[in-house]
Amino acid sequence: MTTVRLWTDAEAEADPRVKAVFDDIRATRKSDFINNIWRALANQPDTLDRLWAGLKAVMVAPGSLDPVVKEMIYIAVSSANGCGYCVHSHTAAAKAKGMTGAQHEELLAVIGMASQTNALVTALQLPVDQQFLVES
Repeated sequence: MTTVRLWTDAEAEADPRVKAVFDDIRATRKSDFINNIWRALANQPDTLDRLWAGLKAVMVAPGSLDPVVKEMIYIAVSSANGCGYCVHSHTAAAKAKGMTGAQHEELLAVIGMASQTNALVTALQLPVDQQFLVES
């Protein structure tokens, strides 16, 4: 259960700042759907605006990484952070952007392997090999 009220479309329409962000989300995504994260953040319009602007800058703006790769990285980080909501929403986004079933299976294998080796290296408290250190 959520810890804050999720804004309805009618409530968002009545608040110019929230309406502007919701309208931009719909235009950017070419969809009428507004995720619960944005509906929850409507309670804090400054945070809503800042996070949406940041998400657009990182995830929507063209860059060196393919949009599917960005979504797959988001899935991996969300898995590591234990954010089920983000795993689900970004898996859906990755699939919508073309992630195949085979890519998803391989991504899950990489996440599982990284989690296992990270835990072992942490438990072993291994020093970083000199060859891996970046010289400035």
